[in-house]
Amino acid sequence: MIKYDSLILDNGLKVIVHQDKSTPVVAMNIIYKVGSRDENPEKTGFAHLFEHLMFGGSVNIPKYDMPLQNAGGENNAFTNNDFTDYYLTLPKSNIETAFWLESDRMLSLAFSPKSLEVQRQVVIEEFKQNYLNQPYGDVYLLLKPLAFKKHPYRWNTIGKDISHIENATMQDVKDFYKKFYNPDNAILSVAGDVNKDEIFRLAQKWFGEIKKGDNLTRNYTKEDIQTENRELIVERNVPQTAIYFAWHMDKRHSKGFYACDLISDILSNGNSSRLFSRLVKERKMFSELNAFVSGDLDEGLFIISGKLINGYSPEDAEYAIDEQLNELTKKPVSDLELEKVKNKIESNLVFSRLSVLNKAMNLAYYEMLESAGLLEKEKDKYNAVSKTDIQQKAKELFAPGKKNKLVYLAKN
Repeated sequence: MIKYDSLILDNGLKVIVHQDKSTPVVAMNIIYKVGSRDENPEKTGFAHLFEHLMFGGSVNIPKYDMPLQNAGGENNAFTNNDFTDYYLTLPKSNIETAFWLESDRMLSLAFSPKSLEVQRQVVIEEFKQNYLNQPYGDVYLLLKPLAFKKHPYRWNTIGKDISHIENATMQDVKDFYKKFYNPDNAILSVAGDVNKDEIFRLAQKWFGEIKKGDNLTRNYTKEDIQTENRELIVERNVPQTAIYFAWHMDKRHSKGFYACDLISDILSNGNSSRLFSRLVKERKMFSELNAFVSGDLDEGLFIISGKLINGYSPEDAEYAIDEQLNELTKKPVSDLELEKVKNKIESNLVFSRLSVLNKAMNLAYYEMLESAGLLEKEKDKYNAVSKTDIQQKAKELFAPGKKNKLVYLAKN
């Protein structure tokens, strides 16, 4: 069990502390509750741009990385649809350096024209290299707007169009920062050989005077219920024809999510999973075939992706996959099969608690969902899913008229 203590500062910053005496390393994680779903549809990619800008220097610290490296620390960050996560590790003797660094860039970024231009070019290059010039790179630039027509999940984290970042002004980025990068829109967690009272004291010292932001109103447009299959066929210079199927599924913090996640594991987690053993190993239709859930905070996607081999057509592939999905809707999974995937998930949950960094990240994440205490209930929520739940969810998930199909034809 991961024990923790928590405190909310007067400015709204949530602070979570977990003591782990087994290591001299301390991890700090800060979640800002801003992702690509919070962007203006005409100015996308800003949440991800800010992940880069936050390392470009703050009002009192011109270079973020240098003092952290001098303190023996390491750091990184990532952005997704729902939030932006910044994390670092360093020796416990230098923990105050982490508070100094993170509070200063929450207080005020430097916002120099040079920093904006440097990070703009980094993101533009990333867009071109990873999404436009990479085989299969634009898959989610195509699949997401096929599946989503109203919700802001319809564009990718990198942005809907490269021009949005190319045309971003200094005022645009300042407005975005002012709106979202505030203590009352953040969760700070610390894990390691630390004393909770000392951490709370440091949090108050370094973050307590930062003013809270304006009240945020979040109103994400819900998708209409999909009633007809959708299809998009494109031709690309790729080594193999590929297919991508997507169905709308339950939001992360809901009972249905756990059934969907287990279905994805039944289909493709490990060599004995259904899709791998039957369509990759036995029939040799695919070189790879995966089923996974997007795990978004709002209603997300259940995705199956595969690369075809041996002259099989996309129609052959779709028919073979549909056979496996129909079996899930018509026949309950065995006790052994369900127990096996639950055991794998439990082992992953245990493994995710070994490092102080993972513990800091998990505590902040579950606090964002609802409460850090939910972390201890994950295993029970998976175990509560029955064979009947799996079959019922499969019927609901893969019902006729719910599929979004992207066919990625190899030009050769």
